[in-house]
Parts: sequence; C-alpha cells; structure tokens
Amino acid sequence: MAGSRLRGDINMPKLEANLQFMFNEYDVLDRYDAAANAGFKGVELQSPYSLPINAIVERLEKNGLQHVIINLPTADPDTGKNNIGLNPARKALFKERLQMAVDYASGLGCIGVNTGVGPLPEGVDPEAAWATLVENQQLAAEALAGVGVKALVEAINTYDQPGFFIHTTAQSKRLIEAVGHPNIGIQYDFYHMQQMEGNLARTVRENVDQIWHMQMADTPGRHEPETGEINYHFLLPYLDEIGYQGWVGCEYNPLNGTEAGLSWAARYLA
Repeated sequence: MAGSRLRGDINMPKLEANLQFMFNEYDVLDRYDAAANAGFKGVELQSPYSLPINAIVERLEKNGLQHVIINLPTADPDTGKNNIGLNPARKALFKERLQMAVDYASGLGCIGVNTGVGPLPEGVDPEAAWATLVENQQLAAEALAGVGVKALVEAINTYDQPGFFIHTTAQSKRLIEAVGHPNIGIQYDFYHMQQMEGNLARTVRENVDQIWHMQMADTPGRHEPETGEINYHFLLPYLDEIGYQGWVGCEYNPLNGTEAGLSWAARYLA
C-alpha cells in the first residue's frame, strides 16, 4: 500500500515551497536559495521551461533540495488557455509538450508531473474532450513511467477557473480509472477542494492510496495558513496519522512577503 505513494527522505509533514507563488521577491533561480535558507527541503515550480536544466540542478545540489513536481505545459498557443489535453485538434502538440515535461522532470529528478486538464475548449464536444483527455493521460502515464516519474491529475475549483473540466475528487478518480495505468494518481489541493466539496480530512483519509501529492493554501484569498478558514494545524499532523508519506506543496500567495509570512510553518520546518 504505502509503496505506491510518492516518498521523500525526511520526517513528515514534508512541506515544500512552490516557487511560482513564493519567494517572488527574488529572481527565479535565486528562489531555490531562498527556499532552502527558510528551511524547506523540497520545491516545486509549475513552469521551469525558460531555465536551462543544468542551471536548476546546480541550485538543487547547492542547497540539498528535492525538486518535487513541475507542470506539463498545456497552454494553447491560439487562446492562451491551459487545455490542449482536452482538444482533439491538439494531440500532436500535447505529445510535443509531454516530451518537454519528460525531459525536464527526468533532468531535475522530479517525483511527479501535474499533467494538466483545463477548461473545455470552445466548440469541442464534452464527450470528445473526455476521450481525448483519457488518451493523452495514458500517453503521459506511460512516458513518465519510462523515466520513473509519476503522472498527477489535479482537480481545480470552478470559482477561480470557470469551466475547469475536472473539479472534484470523484472526477479525478473517474479519470484515473478510465486511464487504467498504474502510473497515474491524484494531486490533491486543499484550497481548491475546500471550495468545491469540503470534508477535507475525510476525503484524504478515504483516498490516501491514490493521493500522491498535495498542495495547500488558505481560503478565501489563497494566502498562507492562519489567514482563512482551513485548519492546517489539524490537517498537517492528521496526514501523519492516516499514513500519507508524500510532500505538501505550499502553493499560496504570501500576504505580506514570503519570509514575513512563514511563522505558521516554523514548527514544521525546524
């Protein structure tokens, strides 16, 4: 059971910093140094593709950091929407982008890749979009398995991103079942799922074997813990209790600067 989940090598809860959101006071590469100086042992970055792999690896090795996840780049060049994985007309482009993700994830030593879903493309039938998504996710699961990286599916709330095609845990599970590949699991985001379904503790307990990565932010506002309604000082220790052994990405917009807002995390980063 536990062997199927993503693992790290430090005590839990294992917090890691999302460098797309945090430490924006610094240039992107310098964010790796800042995260390590703040006590993080892992990082994630949605879009590392403008940076050379070797430049990132240098910062990882310098700071003893694990690059936990990246995102597969799914922006449609015509619309700017992150949904090429749903578009039958974009299958060739999805394969190109998948190879980019495979190369970066392998080069950075990532544990997983968020494969992306997005909103339904304009003019695309929902059933055709579903069939395309399943096909593309099968390709992603297999290609990433070849380099020892997990494919991850994330449900996103429809308040921030109206029309997002996968927006509940049940839909994530249905997609994983349809893909039918052992190398695909759930990326569970507390911020998004608090808004869509609540029952956070029960949901993660019931699905802990399929949840391979987690992310967190408070709501409303998508800021750090202790600024909203989610009780992370209950949830984070609770993850230990239910046997979750993966990382938890801090994917929030710091309210008043990253370092100034890290007091909530002191007990976990010590």
